[in-house]
Amino acid sequence: MNNPSLPPDLGDRSEPAVEADRAAEAARAADTVHGTEAAQAAPSAQPASGNEYSHPNAAGTARSADMTRSPNSRRRVWPFALAGLAAALLIVGIVPRLHASAALTQQTQAQSVLSVSVVTPRPAPAVNELLLPGAVTPFAEASIYARTSGYLAHWNTDIGAQVKSGQTLATIDAPDLDAQLRQARADEATAQANFDFAKTTAQRWQEMLKTQSVAQQDADTKVSDMEARRAMLASAQANVAHLAELVSYEKITAPFDGTITARNVDVGALVTAGGTPGTAGMSGELFHIQQTGVLRVFVDVPQNDAPYVTPDTGVYLTAQQYPGRRIAAKVARTTGSIDPSSRTLRVEVDVDNKDGALMPGAYVQVHLQLRSTTPALDLPVSALLFRPDGVTVAVVDGNGRAALKTVHIGRDFGTHVEITTGLAATDRVIDNPGDSLSTGQLVQIAPATHS
Repeated sequence: MNNPSLPPDLGDRSEPAVEADRAAEAARAADTVHGTEAAQAAPSAQPASGNEYSHPNAAGTARSADMTRSPNSRRRVWPFALAGLAAALLIVGIVPRLHASAALTQQTQAQSVLSVSVVTPRPAPAVNELLLPGAVTPFAEASIYARTSGYLAHWNTDIGAQVKSGQTLATIDAPDLDAQLRQARADEATAQANFDFAKTTAQRWQEMLKTQSVAQQDADTKVSDMEARRAMLASAQANVAHLAELVSYEKITAPFDGTITARNVDVGALVTAGGTPGTAGMSGELFHIQQTGVLRVFVDVPQNDAPYVTPDTGVYLTAQQYPGRRIAAKVARTTGSIDPSSRTLRVEVDVDNKDGALMPGAYVQVHLQLRSTTPALDLPVSALLFRPDGVTVAVVDGNGRAALKTVHIGRDFGTHVEITTGLAATDRVIDNPGDSLSTGQLVQIAPATHS
């Protein structure tokens, strides 16, 4: 870059060199001025002597000598000025880079140590609430069929009716069956008369046998005839009892206290014993009754929780139609075996439903209060690692390094689990560990944050 203010031999220098030359020129000018002033003051400053004569060209000679020395002085100053400028430029460019490199090194070292948050295992609760779905079923239910063939004379109860055990639900008109019963009773009377006559005759012949008035063979014949008449009488009596039972079935009664939930017959319909003639698609069910005073709820408890279910286990129900209400219940019985297809234990829960709050077939939620006699340690599920060798947790040892421990899970509390083995109460467990975390890795515990 050319600068017209500089001498021709310096016009092609760089800006830093030009600035250095200008500084050197200013210094030489200052030296020249000071030297001139000193030369002018020198005659007056000389002490008085005997020879007070001074050559008039002395000052000019001194200035000529100074001008003769200034080019050499200029050549000596330029290298120093350039060196100083170069040093300044190096300091300006290198020092920030050194600081940045040191900061980067420090940050890299800090990031190479993994920062983790830790949690301390706490005792698992002794009582855990297990929530399971359940379906309400009646304690007992039955489909009522006709046991006697005939026409329905009339029905007494409709759906929704509360009935008592033995109460008549409907009546069947079966005149032919009534006639058969009358005939059977007449046959019974005939058999009774024949038996009475044969009995009297046999007794008479036994008396005559004692006096040798009749032969032994004839007496035995009369006794055998009496026994045959006795058997015929018993057969007639059995037929009368059979027909009497069929006639009694003309009145359809309730087998137990309950609610009529279905009526599938009307007056005048022809019904037969066990079905409806001419209608293969119909089952022949006349009424359906359910016992709703006490209800049953069946739930399937997972295998891990099955050992904690006993008859003393607390239980209550909740239903969507009754928000906030707890319906009292009790564990009635269990199957005592695990279903191999579902790996669950079938549990029956009985509910007192005298107020009719629940209806059979409704969906409810069953809350089982499972109690453990030996509760272990509790950890959040976010602290678990699922590795090929099993469930694992990462802990921080005394040297600030990670260590992996294989643990066994007990009860499942949802967001927390029970750790039965493999963990100590004093361990510092890493929460939310990364999948790449390995044993011996250096970690740094982050300060706890409080929300």
